[in-house]
Amino acid sequence: MDPRLAALDLPPYLADCLENAKSITIPETREELYKLSLGPNQGDVFNVAFDVPGQGYVKEADVVRCKNGLSVNYVEDYLRRRDPDCMRIGDDLPSDKPRFRDDYGPFAPVKKETLEWLKGQHLIVVPFKAGGLVYGYPSLAIVPKNCGFFALGLVDLQGFCTFEELGPFKPRSILYLAPPFRQSHFGGKQVVVHDRTPDLHEIFAYNLYPGPSAKKGVFSALLDIGEHEGWLTTHASSVRVTTPYENETVIMHEGASGGGKSEMTQVIHREDDGRVKVGTNVVTGEEYFITLSEASKLEPVTDDMTLVYPSIQNPGSGLISVADAEDGWFIRVDGLTHYGEDPLLEREIIHPEKPLLFFNIEGHVGATALPWEHVKGPDGKPCSNPRVVISRDQIKGIINEPQEVDVRTFGVRMPPSTSTKPTYGIMGLMHIVPPSLAWLWRLVTPRGDKNPSIEATGAEAEVIAKGGMVAEGVGSFWPFSTGTKVGAANLLLEQIVNAPRTRYVLTPNQHIGAYNVGFAAEWLTREYLARRGQGQVRMDALEPARFPLFGYAMKEMKIDGQQIRPTLLQPNLQSKVGNAAYDEGAKIINDFFKAELPQYLTDELSPLGRKIIETCLNDGTLEDYLALTPLVL
Repeated sequence: MDPRLAALDLPPYLADCLENAKSITIPETREELYKLSLGPNQGDVFNVAFDVPGQGYVKEADVVRCKNGLSVNYVEDYLRRRDPDCMRIGDDLPSDKPRFRDDYGPFAPVKKETLEWLKGQHLIVVPFKAGGLVYGYPSLAIVPKNCGFFALGLVDLQGFCTFEELGPFKPRSILYLAPPFRQSHFGGKQVVVHDRTPDLHEIFAYNLYPGPSAKKGVFSALLDIGEHEGWLTTHASSVRVTTPYENETVIMHEGASGGGKSEMTQVIHREDDGRVKVGTNVVTGEEYFITLSEASKLEPVTDDMTLVYPSIQNPGSGLISVADAEDGWFIRVDGLTHYGEDPLLEREIIHPEKPLLFFNIEGHVGATALPWEHVKGPDGKPCSNPRVVISRDQIKGIINEPQEVDVRTFGVRMPPSTSTKPTYGIMGLMHIVPPSLAWLWRLVTPRGDKNPSIEATGAEAEVIAKGGMVAEGVGSFWPFSTGTKVGAANLLLEQIVNAPRTRYVLTPNQHIGAYNVGFAAEWLTREYLARRGQGQVRMDALEPARFPLFGYAMKEMKIDGQQIRPTLLQPNLQSKVGNAAYDEGAKIINDFFKAELPQYLTDELSPLGRKIIETCLNDGTLEDYLALTPLVL
């Protein structure tokens, strides 16, 4: 065995696998790993295929060398996004997630078979730090050599490091990749199995899309570690916003997949004449614009996985402090449909300092991969989940030091709602909520309308098709957690209560009543809060929302001297909505909360958490929530 591997404290079965594998390649540089992604002949196109018993060679994906990086595209449209039902728990530790044994039988024989299969392969072995290079935990990935692009994506996300830099270590997490098992064992389904012990989190990835494994699988390991140590890795992006008047505000944005985390760090999209389109009325076709002479400066802090790590907290400040849990970002670019929509991001993608890795984006040999040229699905429509992996060191103006958060916003994808077709799309452009309501929204985390990041299946798809709401789960990190919901809920509430000066805001995306707004509401909320200085809003600017779960609505909102229409702040005032349709939408949300919250009422739930949930189940007023957790403005 390579002496660098022999120096590690490895489980005996992994040591045996590596000792007897056909070959082991340990890349010394990212450039070497980049070349390995194109196969042994270093051609311009490499087909990633596997010998599947009874099926012959099955092609999973192709890798194309473009001018600005590698374009990876999958044969099956199903593999172009994360299946929300792919996680299975292979161990017997406490968990509320589906057990592997309940669907496929005991995991131990499959684990042994996986290691035997890997033993018969040429392998790439890469070290990484789960949680990023600064605060991360030394870990290991075992990848078939013909899947070099997967290993490249992993180290671009987690940070490239060498065994020499880490020194001898005992892995805190290990990732194994065995793609053909998807066909041979799981009927073509994406399956990622988590096998935990108190000091080791193993991830067995049986599919080639990195979303649920190299990306969210590592998130799972961090959540598991935090559960043991008493802290959380949140599912959030964050940005420091500096106004034209040099006020600085740090905003952290949370929400389900597709809820606007990537967009929080993006500049406001403008029309060719410089105006900002706030929305388009879906009934009348009327377009509503404002003029924003100068937008605030954006300095990204985190993109998706945000550490609220104990050692970076300043308890005396009353604010939470955050740092990035990744060294690279898995950026979804479905919002880019043509040149000029996000010039800064487009420049980083088209003219990168080092070649990038693209998923679900058209790639042609020798040509530049363009972020708005998304591959087409079977229905001829562009893929809703085009991605590019960009290292933090390639993003201009990024902040690497931990930051204290002034405002935590929460985004929800909303469908259009009108008097003739009422839906739950009734959230105003911005709502201020007390911590108790902020916690409730994070417990239920609505996945929302037309989610671009995941493929809904089964009963969930039926609910969405009927206009209902489905929950992504506590904190929006629940899809990636391997523990218990109540345990996660308690940690989240503790985190919120321990930071009383951090303010909480709800903001919709896609629609506000009858208006299609895209992510304009989120961007305008960001701009407004920053211009107020640390997100401060006076009480006389607020009034209780018609629907208590929305907390306070804005009476008025002025940005750069322009008033935002009151009908966007309180959608029931829209002529195409009205009070009756608004109340129907409120009932949908209220019923959804009442259906989701009782599961948390166990003996393990904190006393405060119980009081908050019971307040909701008893149709509490805003004043009831304020009595439990006062609003600090």
